[in-house]
Amino acid sequence: MSLLGRAMLPQAFFLPTGSGKRFCLFHPAPGDFVRGCVLYLHPFAEELNCTRRVAAQQARALALAGYCVLQIDLLGCGDSAGHFADATWEAWLQDARLARHWLREHASGPLWLWGMRAGALLATALAKDLSEPCHLLLWQPVVSGQQQQQQFLRLHTASQWLGADRASGQTPSQMLNNGQPADIAGYTLSPALARGLAAARLEPPPCPSGQLVWLELSVQAEPALSPASEKQLAVWRDAGWAVSAQALTGPLFWQTVGTDDAPALVQATLDALAKTPAQAAPP
Repeated sequence: MSLLGRAMLPQAFFLPTGSGKRFCLFHPAPGDFVRGCVLYLHPFAEELNCTRRVAAQQARALALAGYCVLQIDLLGCGDSAGHFADATWEAWLQDARLARHWLREHASGPLWLWGMRAGALLATALAKDLSEPCHLLLWQPVVSGQQQQQQFLRLHTASQWLGADRASGQTPSQMLNNGQPADIAGYTLSPALARGLAAARLEPPPCPSGQLVWLELSVQAEPALSPASEKQLAVWRDAGWAVSAQALTGPLFWQTVGTDDAPALVQATLDALAKTPAQAAPP
């Protein structure tokens, strides 16, 4: 049996909030020694479904390595209450706050906020709210919510090009600017969520600096961090964060729903977190 096969089964539950329940999976670390706790914040819209497989593999691997991991489906996403049209950036941030509070009540050790793509923006926003030190694990982070939103709006253009959607009088951008929701690739994007997402930036939190693990994937045989990533990382180093960044060869699994695995990414994550010594959680 593989190591992942010996992982404890995750505990599924619904976290109560003021706007319905949020579906969560808690992966406990086996044994008494806990190296830390990890809160996973998923990516945007359909990227959540595309990344579930690899995120679950990583969560199990982290649990076996001694970390307690909490995964949460945000408002209107996955198996949580509400519709995507109900979501706002502030509501998602509040979900993240509640998930972090629950995790701190059930696990000890250093806190890691793990964000994938737009989830990285949410992780850094949450870190700004915290009074305790934390570390950040960012997978393929987008540097701004505006960038993520533009990529999402392009799906509408692509569907029209392929003939999947009939052209209407207004573009999604025009509809959002006029205060109207826009239907894009099966998701209803509200003006409130569009505004909040567009304002999000990947910036170092003012809280006590910790470890930043930044991991990217590329289909290239000899991958390298992009100039845009290097520029961002310099900002974090200047802010006092201990930065570990790496580009790896692997599938761009957030772009397609399938059965892609990313073993190099999973192992690089384990290796990076292992370099941070375990310590007691703050009182």
